[in-house]
Amino acid sequence: MLSYPATISLSSRTLNHLAERIRSHRKQRRSRWRRLQPGRQALLALAHLRNGDTYTRLAAGFEIGVATAWRYVQEAIALLATAADDLATAMVRIRRLAYAILDGTLIPIDRVADQRPYYSGKHKHHGVNVQVIADAAGRLVWASPALPGSVHDLTAARTYGIIDALTRADVMTFADKGYQGARGSVRTPFKRRRFRPKLSRRQKAINRAHAKIRARGERAIATLKAWKILAKLRCCPRRATAIVQAILVLHHVETDRYAA
Repeated sequence: MLSYPATISLSSRTLNHLAERIRSHRKQRRSRWRRLQPGRQALLALAHLRNGDTYTRLAAGFEIGVATAWRYVQEAIALLATAADDLATAMVRIRRLAYAILDGTLIPIDRVADQRPYYSGKHKHHGVNVQVIADAAGRLVWASPALPGSVHDLTAARTYGIIDALTRADVMTFADKGYQGARGSVRTPFKRRRFRPKLSRRQKAINRAHAKIRARGERAIATLKAWKILAKLRCCPRRATAIVQAILVLHHVETDRYAA
């Protein structure tokens, strides 16, 4: 089998952060000898999350078994996910923003036995729905737990109390037409209806300005999907939430923002 060196587009700060969490976890559990030191296990997990390397490739590259590679990655993801902020904690920061941008994204998954809940009619494939909150500059602030892909964005936002939380905090929030009817502090563009087949010049101008602001939220989604593991999840969709939360923690460490 051939092997080759590869790079991970992350800083040593992120590697050290994860390695220290693994080291503390081992010390707490009084773990015995492992095949990989904490730093190597952290590198293994980052290669999987950031580069999307498969367990087979990782096992060959780190000279361990495939089952061991899987176990080490899952342990690292669990440690990171427990440090992720919930919405209430994130709102402490969000309420200080000039305004927020709310958007939803579908993370593709392999087909599962119970396919129907995960099939998105909008995107025409299977996946999980994740709600993303960005700041005025389009930087990723928070991401919600995953829901089946068939769930509408507005339903997903209501399920996790995002709209109520933003409204109570009086945070002006820009969202797309998928959030029509959200009310509260959420602002959506004007939409043509049966009784209003055409929009006025003023409404069109407002929609253009709204679109320019909302487009910045796409940067946050692009930031999330820069982690190649999210290109298509090849695991049980119930693990999607932990993976997204782990990535959110690593992203904040990498950008040195909100790092725990």
